Amino acid sequence: MAKKDVPLRWDRKMQQRLARGEAAALGELYDRFASLVHGLAHRVLGDERAADGITRDVFAHVWEHPDAYDPKQGPLRSWIATLTHRLAVQRLRVTETAALARGGPGTAEELERKVRHASVAARADYIVQSMPAPLRAALELAYFQRRDYRQTATDLGVTEDEARRRLRLGLQLLATAHDAGSPGAPPGYGGAA
Repeated sequence: MAKKDVPLRWDRKMQQRLARGEAAALGELYDRFASLVHGLAHRVLGDERAADGITRDVFAHVWEHPDAYDPKQGPLRSWIATLTHRLAVQRLRVTETAALARGGPGTAEELERKVRHASVAARADYIVQSMPAPLRAALELAYFQRRDYRQTATDLGVTEDEARRRLRLGLQLLATAHDAGSPGAPPGYGGAA
């Protein structure tokens, strides 16, 4: 119990420091979560400059509204991921709707399909980044290096049964990205995409 409470204690202290206006707290938060925010935003938007803008917007929002985070709802990391996802999807909808209004290719249905696809991809990225290192390492070996469970076991120095267990659990976690990928559902809070 005490070990599980440690991150939430850090989250509460970070929120208090931000509420006091400690610029160093914002810097620490940025150092910890900027790659997560940028990665999620880029995954949804598919545009480096737009992801940079969302990253700025997310940290500006956190700085201006530190009390918007409720530790009872979950970890600060999940709240930031949810905020990122919401802002990125809003920007995607605005951009694509403007393109449709100018007579660009596509329909409203295609826009919603694109939003759903981006949401599932962002949720999958978030799940992979959040999973324990042993599961992530097994999935990376299997997916990126095309190792089977025997080769993965050898590379990781674990038994074949343990490698299969890690791969199975990692894939089960990733499957939740698609299952929870309903339109507009944020990654994080309440297990939604």
